[in-house]
Amino acid sequence: MEREFTLEDFDYGLPKELIAQEHAIPRDQSRLLVVKGDSFEHKHFYDIIDYISPGDVVVINNTQVIPARLAGRKETGGRAEVLLVRKLAGGNWECLVSGRNIKVGSKIIFDKFTAEVEEKNKGKCSLKFSAPIEEVLNSGIMPLPHYIKKKLEDPEMYQTVYSKKKGAIAAPTAGLHFTPELMQKIRDKGAKFVEITLHVSLGTFKPVHDIANHRMDAELYEVSADAADEINNAVKDGHRVFAVGTTVVKTLETVSKNGIVYPKSGPSDIFIKPGYKFKSPVSAMITNFHTPNSTLIMMIAAFGGYERIMAAYKDAIEEKYRFFSFGDSMLLYKRTD
Repeated sequence: MEREFTLEDFDYGLPKELIAQEHAIPRDQSRLLVVKGDSFEHKHFYDIIDYISPGDVVVINNTQVIPARLAGRKETGGRAEVLLVRKLAGGNWECLVSGRNIKVGSKIIFDKFTAEVEEKNKGKCSLKFSAPIEEVLNSGIMPLPHYIKKKLEDPEMYQTVYSKKKGAIAAPTAGLHFTPELMQKIRDKGAKFVEITLHVSLGTFKPVHDIANHRMDAELYEVSADAADEINNAVKDGHRVFAVGTTVVKTLETVSKNGIVYPKSGPSDIFIKPGYKFKSPVSAMITNFHTPNSTLIMMIAAFGGYERIMAAYKDAIEEKYRFFSFGDSMLLYKRTD
């Protein structure tokens, strides 16, 4: 019988000083906790190459964070802040809007354009902008997680070096550790990088109040036929699949069946928690250290085993690893029992 987990099972005491405010420079100088079997190894991220063999595939999420936070005002003069969430059919954008008395028909005024609230549902608004989205984004700033208090001097620090498809409101942070030089060394060793896309949205960060009844918000993904073929061919030839981040695992689980990856695109609201039966061919994942009680720590507990993950987190805290988006990383091999 599967264990019934509660939120308290995914809580842990984290000293505030271990919450990273900036990532390592160079990026691959961050630390790496390798969790394989019942043992832990303490390395640096540039050592990841030692665990990847010729023929293996490393699947990365090529989404790019957009400057999705917009500062505007209401027609009455009061402040209104908009966070773009995702594009809707028809051209409108689903957004979170902060400000009092925001309702259907309200107009939000920016320096060079306006936005009208056409629908409102469960705290989210459908906004119609008077300008093309490119112009809207030119006036925005990049949103950062609330626990990053330090001002980001260079927005590129919150992008992966391989980001290319605009659409995320948060970075796939497991990929922040890669440098172009490290990626080339991995290619020179005979491994391949395969790109997929998942635009990270609020669904990843939606608070969990009740594990059994939690519902994820949808995030848009795309897995091309070429990407699916690269992964499937590698597995068929006996090679391994490394997933860079929870977003890649989520995407591949959405499009896989019996270890085979299928090309597909659309919205995914899959919630992976302990007890979940994995369908994709991923054998190891690279991931950061996640916030307590989050869907992300629940996913890696499902992938690596609950007891193993909580022991790894305890070890990381004792060794003073840096946590969350700009923190250190973990190479986690899939639980095989």
